[in-house]
Amino acid sequence: MSEAPSERTRVRRHPERGAYDRQTVGAILDEALICHVAWVTPEGEPRVIPTIHARAGDTLYIHGSQASRTLRALRAGAPVCVEATILDGLVLARSTPMHSMNYRSVVVFGSPREVTDREEMDLAQRVLVEHVIPGRTADARVPTDVEFKETAIFALSLEEASAKIRTGGPGDPDEDLELPVWAGVLPLRLAPGEPEPDDRLAPGIQTPGYVTGYRRGGPTM
Repeated sequence: MSEAPSERTRVRRHPERGAYDRQTVGAILDEALICHVAWVTPEGEPRVIPTIHARAGDTLYIHGSQASRTLRALRAGAPVCVEATILDGLVLARSTPMHSMNYRSVVVFGSPREVTDREEMDLAQRVLVEHVIPGRTADARVPTDVEFKETAIFALSLEEASAKIRTGGPGDPDEDLELPVWAGVLPLRLAPGEPEPDDRLAPGIQTPGYVTGYRRGGPTM
């Protein structure tokens, strides 16, 4: 476990599960498909929404619409907390209080900036699409000027980020080990189903390999 970049990123509950190195943080963000963005309104009310994210180096891009209340708040300089979680398994113990889950999560703090430069907007848009399904930008049409204007993208530095990871089996106390109850881990994975072509697909278009062979990563620790 490396050193926490700030006090608010320090993992306090089960600190042994904390990780602060950029490689671990980046790997989790790269695999997670959805993040949650939380902020507080000027009236003091909490808000949180799910959205798409993507990482480019030490920058996290957050996607949204120009009409979104969230994006308007971020444009006004609201500090945010961004969180992403990957669920890896259900941990079944011999007693209900000891049940748990195996997971990998990341929390990022900061004040995002709006991406206004056209070149960076184009880069961020491509990174977001490639994050969801690698290889897609080589096939799909790029956004028009109107679509660019309808889209809002914010960039958040990964300077204040921490990861928290749980692996392994149940932590039953010794006195429970002889109970006649099954215990262990039920692994969970995000698995794609059979591709469903659009009914309006033009004749002769084959399903690309990045669809038929699609997969997300798996636990690395």
